[in-house]
Amino acid sequence: QVQLVESGGGLVQAGGSLRLSCAASGRTFSSYRMAWFRQAPGKEREFVAAISWSDGSTYYADSVKGRFTISRDNAKNTVNLRMNSLKPEDTALYYCAAGRRNTIVASAWDYWGQGTQVTVSS
Repeated sequence: QVQLVESGGGLVQAGGSLRLSCAASGRTFSSYRMAWFRQAPGKEREFVAAISWSDGSTYYADSVKGRFTISRDNAKNTVNLRMNSLKPEDTALYYCAAGRRNTIVASAWDYWGQGTQVTVSS
């Protein structure tokens, strides 16, 4: 049974930083890509960043490029999202996802965590 468990969310002031983690278990993810998506109230789920388990290549949404960094720890089977220079518009429920496709479309990803809330105050 595949499980993705997010942690690290919280309340932070604008300009601050947070680090999210996603612990993956239940299968071998070496051929998968891992990603972070986010969803604000009343909005669609949007792509944030993705990383390949195999070669570590990364891809970011323009809105977070230069501020967020996605990384993986193969030994611990975790994927992290370091978020710097946070803005109020980054406030959302952040989800970890796993999938085989190289896509930013949420519906194309195979596995999802339950989400962790990030709130940025102005």
